[in-house]
Amino acid sequence: MLGKLSYARSLLITAPLIFIYTGIMGSLSVASSLFDSGGRIQHACARMWARMILWTARVRFRVRGVEHLQRARPYVLCVNHQSHMDIPIILAALPFQFRFAAKKDLFRYPFLGWHLRRSGHVAIDRENPHAAVKSLRNAAETIKTGTPILIFPEGATSRDGTIKPFKGGSFMLATRSNAEVVPMTIRGSRAVLVPKTYHIRGGVVELVIGEPICSEGVPAAELANRVREEIVATFNYGQTLDRNSYSLSRKI
Repeated sequence: MLGKLSYARSLLITAPLIFIYTGIMGSLSVASSLFDSGGRIQHACARMWARMILWTARVRFRVRGVEHLQRARPYVLCVNHQSHMDIPIILAALPFQFRFAAKKDLFRYPFLGWHLRRSGHVAIDRENPHAAVKSLRNAAETIKTGTPILIFPEGATSRDGTIKPFKGGSFMLATRSNAEVVPMTIRGSRAVLVPKTYHIRGGVVELVIGEPICSEGVPAAELANRVREEIVATFNYGQTLDRNSYSLSRKI
């Protein structure tokens, strides 16, 4: 019964409000771009959009490891991708300006795509290698100005909850811009919204920020393996803690 009520709330309340928030905040973001070429107001609009979604969906988040980052440093932020809820979680959780490197398809959506394009996010065309390389060059220039670029190196949301192999683009980007790579691990977002479903559940999601890894002189493939290993270890450690906590609560 509770499951049916949760599903009905998701379809009848949460999902429609998300579309409304996207239209309103996307319009404000595009309007602000007319007098804010740096994208700071647009990013503030995106953070507000994200917090509205999480509040409506009754999703809370915890952030660990922000102290590892310094402002205005060149970073490539690499995050595992468990759910479509990852984007609002990351926007709400990270207390600094950054830009997404996202698949080109997202830039075609009304409001969302307009915001992405006008606020300086980078479109990656996976079907056109030449265009993809050009996009990475543009992203490298963004990083050199001190604005981090965030990438989901798996390339898409994980369908089964495992962390897939990492694509090399984000690590080529790091070596091109002499940026440090920051492993970031999301835990719990799949329980909030499973890919290919519309049932948004309340819950707690954790974002763990690891220590930056130097990319200078490191081959992209080796860098990808190192970052993935750290994210997988952090992800699995969190799952072990969750299972142990559940077992302890059952005993008590």
